[in-house]
Amino acid sequence: MSIASAREMMVEATKGKYAIGAFNITSLIQLEAVVEAAVEKKSPVIIQTSVKPSKFLGTDVLVAIYRTLASQAPVPVCLHLDHCTEVDYCKKCADAGYTNIMIDASKQPFDENIRQTKEIVDHCHRKGDITVEGELGTVSGVEDQLKVTEDEAQLANPKQAIDFVERTGVDLFAPAIGTAHGVYKTKNPKVHFERLEEIHRLLNGQQVRVPLVVHGGTGLPPDYIDRLIAVGGSKFNVSTELKYTLIDSTYDYITQHRDEYDPGKVDVAAKDATRKAVMHWIDMLKSAGKA
Repeated sequence: MSIASAREMMVEATKGKYAIGAFNITSLIQLEAVVEAAVEKKSPVIIQTSVKPSKFLGTDVLVAIYRTLASQAPVPVCLHLDHCTEVDYCKKCADAGYTNIMIDASKQPFDENIRQTKEIVDHCHRKGDITVEGELGTVSGVEDQLKVTEDEAQLANPKQAIDFVERTGVDLFAPAIGTAHGVYKTKNPKVHFERLEEIHRLLNGQQVRVPLVVHGGTGLPPDYIDRLIAVGGSKFNVSTELKYTLIDSTYDYITQHRDEYDPGKVDVAAKDATRKAVMHWIDMLKSAGKA
């Protein structure tokens, strides 16, 4: 338990028909809140940083605080680098102590995506128990420095997905299925459940080899989440909701206590709101009590 890589917890989630929440943090307050929520719910959890917050806070600082909190937690906690397009920075984070790395070369030609992804897989597996996530197809919306319009978004081809997984050796696979980063513009986004189901069947029909990742969790209706878990999704990325929660809870507290100048109270309000948001997701993903 405690410090963990993502593959083992996701294999168990896939078998048990639940999913692990992967929560993008931009501050140390959020990091603490995610761990506290997971402990309270007795759930495995994945802490994620995209590249900009990782560089801003510093890899060594993030890893040190992660290891301190995770080593004291009675639940498995993973530290994941999300949507990194830089091969060298993926290696730097793996060397610093991240337990999970996503190399995102999905906007590259297929063979170049394979080449870059395999390079990171080989590096991380030489280092030890570091799980690698790769992506095929592109997810619309905005995530850190990555911007993809809906017209550019391409869905993952199931047969190509198998080729990608086998040639790269990735531990986790994120196929583009129509989900989007950011806030959905419609109450009924077009998500290709059958595509995820087919990829899951081809990869994991006999036994769970490569668990599947769903990007763009924020705003998905609860029935969509249930269906995606049922057809093989075992990691759900949640980023935008935590950003909104942090900013809105900070704004609300300052607005209601305009004469106070106590940063600690602002931090407590933001942390409590984040913790509650994460616990809500843990309940939706059915991972409570699975640690």
